[in-house]
Amino acid sequence: MEQFSTMFLEFIASWGYFAIAILMAAENACIPIPSELILGFAGYLIFSGQLTFAGALTAGMVGGMLGSIFAYLVGHYGGRSFVDRYGHYFFIKKSHVDVAQNWFDKYGLKAVFFSRMLPVVRTFISLPAGFAHVDMKRFLILTFAGALPWTALILYAGMMLGESWKVLTQIGHEASIVFVVVAAIVIGALYIRHKKRKNAQESVDAE
Repeated sequence: MEQFSTMFLEFIASWGYFAIAILMAAENACIPIPSELILGFAGYLIFSGQLTFAGALTAGMVGGMLGSIFAYLVGHYGGRSFVDRYGHYFFIKKSHVDVAQNWFDKYGLKAVFFSRMLPVVRTFISLPAGFAHVDMKRFLILTFAGALPWTALILYAGMMLGESWKVLTQIGHEASIVFVVVAAIVIGALYIRHKKRKNAQESVDAE
């Protein structure tokens, strides 16, 4: 993996935004390339003035969305049997697909949003969404909404860490879990606040 990592970093250093898009597409198409490696190094290149934050974020999102669409279509048209039979040729582990499937079975479409910020699951969640033939439009909206904050966060962290950006490859999984917990708390708080305002308004209207 170390040899591949060096190759990926050289690719990004040479081709910039194009390489970020290609590697993020591959990662979201279930090829095991850590997004912390791609986006963390891209963040370092922003820090060093070789890339812009907006450009790297756009490249990461475009690649991520294209890879997710590809995985969704594989699941949609190939089904679980196709993935189980041929997935190992593309380094796709059945156990990883099982984890994503369990998440989808338990949380449905909501898993498409939250899993984009979780290790392992974020890469493979498109497959069970495809297996279930979920609505493509809703899948794309939830994928974009979940991937955007994660992509921006890792880019920003790499930028802030500068030459120490490789720390992200060591703590990325733990950081993603913390991020999901914080996101869930914030969303829950906003929902409760919205419900209170709605109930208060209904009380006023009733008077």
